[in-house]
Amino acid sequence: MEAEDVGGTHIKYLYHCRRQLWLFLRGIRPEHLNATVQLGEAVHDTTYSRHSPVDLGAARLDFVDGQKWVHEVKSSSRPTAADEAQARHYCHRLHRVGVDAQGAVLHYPKTRRTKKLIYTEQDATQAEADITAVLATAALPVSPPRLARSACRGCSFTDYCWTE
Repeated sequence: MEAEDVGGTHIKYLYHCRRQLWLFLRGIRPEHLNATVQLGEAVHDTTYSRHSPVDLGAARLDFVDGQKWVHEVKSSSRPTAADEAQARHYCHRLHRVGVDAQGAVLHYPKTRRTKKLIYTEQDATQAEADITAVLATAALPVSPPRLARSACRGCSFTDYCWTE
């Protein structure tokens, strides 16, 4: 795996659970069976449908507006560190291909809220560190330890981590 192969899902899983990231990198992908993931896909498909997604290879952004703001639609009701890291990663990817993204706007249709994040040099440094962390996790010979069970509620990888 190379730095260019790191996408938004990798970053999201890095912040949520490194074991989840490690399993995903090895082709274990039970997300399509998870009701929460299906809800997220439905929210994504029915919200802001007039905008075209931006495909950057490993990263797929919901859309970028005329002022170069990345927009991401989230199915959760409140921002998380994973959401912000994913948005930061998308801004970083755009900068690497010559598009000076201003930052990101996270949309939470469930609560009708948005969160605006300005992209800074500090964010660029953190985005590089996140890519390095994903690559380090990918290189691990065995999976990272699982989180406390309470952190796994709703996770589509629960069966892989908790089945004895």
